[in-house]
Amino acid sequence: MTYTLPTATARPQLDPKTAYLIASGDLRESANVAGWPTQVELEAAVTRVLNELGWKVVRANGVDPETGHGFISSQRMGLNVFTSIPDEAPLIVAEAVWQYSHHVLAGLRTHRGPILTVANFAGEWPGLVGLLGLNAGMTKMGKDYATIWSVDFTDEWFRNGIREWTETGRITHDASHVRALPSLPDVAEVELGRALGDQLLADKAIIGVFDEGCMGMYNAIFDDELLNTTGIYKERLSQSALYAEMLTVTEAEADAAYDWLTDRGMTFVYGEDAATELTREQVQWQLKMYIAALRIADDFGLDAVGIQYQQGLKDLVPASDLAEGILNSTERPPVLSRDGSRELFAGRAFPHFNEADEGVAVDALITDRVWTAMGLVPDNTLHDVRWGEQYGDHFVWVYEISGSVPASHLGGWDKAEGWRQGHVFFPAGGSTINGVSKPGEVVLSRVFVADGILQADVFRASVVELPAEETQRRKDATNPEWPIAHVVLHGVTRDQFMARHKANHAQLVYAPDAETADKALLAKAAMFDRIGIRVNLVGDTAV
Repeated sequence: MTYTLPTATARPQLDPKTAYLIASGDLRESANVAGWPTQVELEAAVTRVLNELGWKVVRANGVDPETGHGFISSQRMGLNVFTSIPDEAPLIVAEAVWQYSHHVLAGLRTHRGPILTVANFAGEWPGLVGLLGLNAGMTKMGKDYATIWSVDFTDEWFRNGIREWTETGRITHDASHVRALPSLPDVAEVELGRALGDQLLADKAIIGVFDEGCMGMYNAIFDDELLNTTGIYKERLSQSALYAEMLTVTEAEADAAYDWLTDRGMTFVYGEDAATELTREQVQWQLKMYIAALRIADDFGLDAVGIQYQQGLKDLVPASDLAEGILNSTERPPVLSRDGSRELFAGRAFPHFNEADEGVAVDALITDRVWTAMGLVPDNTLHDVRWGEQYGDHFVWVYEISGSVPASHLGGWDKAEGWRQGHVFFPAGGSTINGVSKPGEVVLSRVFVADGILQADVFRASVVELPAEETQRRKDATNPEWPIAHVVLHGVTRDQFMARHKANHAQLVYAPDAETADKALLAKAAMFDRIGIRVNLVGDTAV
């Protein structure tokens, strides 16, 4: 018999001192089109520096005349683009916008040349957010890479980093701020953390995941073999089930939740054009989602829940952020069982992990248990590590999340405003929980996969108050409709954080004062350690 053998795909030859460049983009074409001019500026700046060092940069794919941009916008497109890149080529992944990592991870996983991720350090478009997500994905799959960033690409630090990469395939970053968890002292907080860990391992917990893999975040999916050893298991749920449950929520039930919020002082900024402005109907759908999520959580006996939203639900209903922020608040509208006989999860926050990020799920669950056991307010949330600048004596980070912050972080529901989500990313609209996070002492952390195991970076920070005009400038430079936190990290510089952090998200929870925050961090670290998560202390901690 005669068989038809496949023909190996021919890849181009690699010329000396030549780097190839790609850009992973969004799955939403509206975002790709809007962000393309910023991407062009980034690529021109990176190319200029390499040219000055005697290198040539080849873009692996051109601008698509139909879409008007050159982003890789699907996994299939990514596979096709990688066939045009020599296997051993030095490869640059340049990011000026949010990117779906799974568009390029398949090609990156098998690429044999040195890989560099690079981003603009700016607020308007979340390139550095996309960079951190991509870096975390490559860390999870054990792929070596170098990474760097710059505000304007003219600084010597950036130029020297690029030079080091062209010479060695690596960029050296300072990691002196990270240390392993030492032997813990025999104190009450350690005893508490270990007891809570033992309870979790023995009794177990369930996190409900409404569809995994939101926004291409491969790093945010924790395999069962890793997760289950901590005592945490998944209930895999469909967003279609959430939508179906929303259809059963009555108008009167949603109205009651709305009245509860407005009675406590929350205001909404309404308009008339639903395509670009917030409407009462959009908010009504969000409140139905809140009620539906709690009823499904009750059905399955969940301990935390994560709504993906961004893919699927975004084409059906308004954004999930208002529902998520209410869930994360201890003080929230009561929700009854379908038959009206029971209040669901009364008197407590119900941890929600935004974008179905399972690193957030583990963190939120542990935080809720530790803070509750210590008699503290357990309301916690993730934030996007969005941007930052020096202000006075401190580098002050802009931490923002798309609206799902608990109202207690803002100082109460009377400090919360509902603004419409941006139409580029949220076509069906929906309200944020907008405001400025109150000053205070916080514990930050991130659970991630590295070296084939679950790890947690734990660190201390302060949320500071900035003048109203500076706050507004920072909001206008990013997303003014989103809640903001002005964060000062303890003992960690901007570049140390960027080089180390293995996610685009960081988990934030308040403590009433510095001493209590230090004690709570210790208890949390002890619980992480007890359930088998490797703890890394980052920056200045009291441990």
